[in-house]
Amino acid sequence: METLIKQNRIVQIGVLFLVLLLSSNMNSQEQSVAINILDGDLEWADCPEFIPNGCNVSILHGDPTQGNTDAIFKFEPNTDIPEHWHTSAERMILLDGELDVTYEGEATKTLTKGYYAYGPAKKPHTARCNDSGPCYLFVAFVKPVDAFPGKSD
Repeated sequence: METLIKQNRIVQIGVLFLVLLLSSNMNSQEQSVAINILDGDLEWADCPEFIPNGCNVSILHGDPTQGNTDAIFKFEPNTDIPEHWHTSAERMILLDGELDVTYEGEATKTLTKGYYAYGPAKKPHTARCNDSGPCYLFVAFVKPVDAFPGKSD
């Protein structure tokens, strides 16, 4: 019986080692990224249709359809971002400007340069880039990038 327990532990340790080895090999194939976001060489695309003109997005890292994506959103001064929600939580840092963000059921938070904010998945929210200049917002998405107008189900 004691021998059987030792053999099971050796097998469990071996399986754990194999899983760790395979996951580290998969991660080592991913390439690092270093981008100067201030030099003006970012490729910008339009935001979803329900967000008015004055919003652009640049993907810094990742495939937006797969998740684990980092992006920068640029909002022109006095741009209102209508109520919307995302499947993924958002981890945000305002790089420049002044942005009012209001999550459903919460008081409005005014973000200024350097502020970090967390937005829960599927929680409707609005935003407004104030008139202090364009707002540059870094957002890290865990799940695929999406945005749906209105309230979540």
